[in-house]
Amino acid sequence: MSKTIMIVDDAVSIRGLASMTLENSGYRVIEAHDGQDALEKISRQKVDMIITDLNMPVMDGITLIRELKANPGYKFIPIVVLTKESEPDKKTEAQTAGAKAWIPKPFKTKTILDVVKKVIG
Repeated sequence: MSKTIMIVDDAVSIRGLASMTLENSGYRVIEAHDGQDALEKISRQKVDMIITDLNMPVMDGITLIRELKANPGYKFIPIVVLTKESEPDKKTEAQTAGAKAWIPKPFKTKTILDVVKKVIG
């Protein structure tokens, strides 16, 4: 059975490219347009990994990471940040909240696949 990855990003183009890249490599993908949407969707299905942007409306990525890590049912799901942010403080904040890795945008498809394989196989 293939592993399920949730892509959380308010940009349809980023979600689409990431989804297509992962699906073509055999992963199942669930898309969410912000942190709140992600929390609603994750409550209905098992997810093996989450890739999230930081800057989104309604609920940003840092808040999403904190919410997930505070919930016993989700705290062990690995989370990777995919963002245009390059501030060292933001990276530290994401890691402190519980992010496992950081992928800068724009991303190369090989980079996202390499990170996913390293994190969940």
